[in-house]
Amino acid sequence: MGPEKILSISDLESAGSKKLPVSTRDFFNSGATTQVTVRENSTAYQKYRILPRVLKDVSNVSTKISLFGRDIAFPLCVSPAGLQAMAHPDGELATSRACAKYGVNMGISSYANHTVEQITTAGKEIGPIHHIMQLYSMKDREKEEQVVRRAEAAGCKAIFLTADSPVLGVRYNEWRSGFLPPAGLAYPMMGKTSEQIQQQSHDDGFSSFNNDSHSWAVEIPWLRSITKMEIWIKGVLTPEDVETAIEYGCEGVIISNHGGRQLDETPATIDVLPDCAKAARGRIRIHIDGGIRSGTDMFKALALGAECCWVGRPMLWGLAYNGQEGVELMLDIFYQEFKRCMQLAGCKSISEISASSLGVFRSDGPLARL
Repeated sequence: MGPEKILSISDLESAGSKKLPVSTRDFFNSGATTQVTVRENSTAYQKYRILPRVLKDVSNVSTKISLFGRDIAFPLCVSPAGLQAMAHPDGELATSRACAKYGVNMGISSYANHTVEQITTAGKEIGPIHHIMQLYSMKDREKEEQVVRRAEAAGCKAIFLTADSPVLGVRYNEWRSGFLPPAGLAYPMMGKTSEQIQQQSHDDGFSSFNNDSHSWAVEIPWLRSITKMEIWIKGVLTPEDVETAIEYGCEGVIISNHGGRQLDETPATIDVLPDCAKAARGRIRIHIDGGIRSGTDMFKALALGAECCWVGRPMLWGLAYNGQEGVELMLDIFYQEFKRCMQLAGCKSISEISASSLGVFRSDGPLARL
């Protein structure tokens, strides 16, 4: 038998997951409690149907969008995800190189196993790339400020403030397995050595530094006072929070439920996207993550009001499968599927993708137009 053929993100999930130890695989792939949200983030896309326009000249399709002051290859970026060295020794360095090679942006997690300086340098050695820095509200303001200043000095364009994690979600699988990162892995941006990480549970480690008294009124003005980077709020699921982000002058929001890892039984991100985009009315940038597993999913997210999609687990599966080349393969699958979906739907530029491209499947009768 020859090497397995990886044609889809589902193939990559299967091949990458097989290479991971059970506790690592569970940590990456599982979510909170009964994992309703993890499943529905993906399955929710299936009720939307694409309404193609035919006999359109799609010989010169442009998939590009402008983000953080430069064009990227297509509207997909890699989400900040921690502990990438558990998937492959090169971890975030491999991801950064793959993103630079493919012409998309990358998010860096506070829980990265390499420093922001190492990660940004690795990408820039390959080609132009922009990074963003994910941030938690910390009890230790000095440490938090240091993360922000290092990110800005390293060239990061934005802070993605994770707003949905005053505490960690209830993750049965991590508690059952007593999950801890393998010895030898550190969190350099958090100033935590491997030895320190091994001394307390993952849950206790998080609650010891994370600030559960965070608030809009405190966090946003404070961040504005220490950085010129854009401030985005990650973890928004309601029009009310979109409105609040606008009130506080944030540049963008990521419609996200933390991949189903925080509060279980929150809605799938694609299902709340239309109301959030409607509330934004073009006053703030709207991005989405959670459950995006194909170029068709991307098309649907853009039709429902997102400017750009972010993916986390598919990157981890790519890393586990074959390091940098695995992440490049993941990006290529998404790109090829998305471009072809645009062509088959009769859209030659991103601006032509709209709600009129979609219908909603109804069990009680004909397809509903949006």
